[in-house]
Amino acid sequence: MTQRHILIFIISILIQFTAYAQEQETDKEKIQEQEIEIVPDSLKTKVSYGIRVGVDISKPIISFLEEDTKGFEITGDLRLSDNIYAAAELGFEDVLKTEDYLNYTTKGSFIKLGANFNAYENWKGMDNQIYVGARYGFSFFEQTLNSYTPNMSGTYFITDPIEAGTNFKDLNAHWLEFLFGMKVETFKNLYLGMQFSVKKMITTKEPNNFKNLYIPGFNRVFSNDLGVGFNYTISYNIPLLNKFK
Repeated sequence: MTQRHILIFIISILIQFTAYAQEQETDKEKIQEQEIEIVPDSLKTKVSYGIRVGVDISKPIISFLEEDTKGFEITGDLRLSDNIYAAAELGFEDVLKTEDYLNYTTKGSFIKLGANFNAYENWKGMDNQIYVGARYGFSFFEQTLNSYTPNMSGTYFITDPIEAGTNFKDLNAHWLEFLFGMKVETFKNLYLGMQFSVKKMITTKEPNNFKNLYIPGFNRVFSNDLGVGFNYTISYNIPLLNKFK
């Protein structure tokens, strides 16, 4: 066999070996692609979309401990996306307050509407929340001035006295509030939560010669028409739809 024949033979062997190697590499890549397609499917997580309803457990406790305070609050949220929830609170309050120089009763209802953004990244199978949110609040109520002592510095009822026991009806208030809160799933679909809010009055209808010092849903009205609030909730999630991500 001549050197030329030997060279041709070697080249043909190399070509066949290269083609075989390329074929094996292609088969390997196909297998890897199939594995890549299969693995994500096994990691899909079920996410529940539903309505969560609950109550503020602090108000019944306060009502039990303080006979002059009555109230309740119902809370709810609806999951719209992975981290966005539509939220609402509504309730009723009937409170007797004593301030410097006066004693009054405030009674009425309120509703607050808004949304929460969940900033907590849950592990697989968890559904907890650490969230920030905002609400628009509206209250309609009445106040009764039970008794008062005129303030000689002219702050209360000197120029335009009000008869004790006067009831002021058809009062209302509008405000915005910004809040921070959390909800923890303690049992399947059962959550304990807490929430802190800072409120700013937009507008309020007040009686002549008297201020709205306490507003249902807003709580005590401080200087610059600011307020704060807390609630402690227990709620239950009613699943409506499951999605996989």
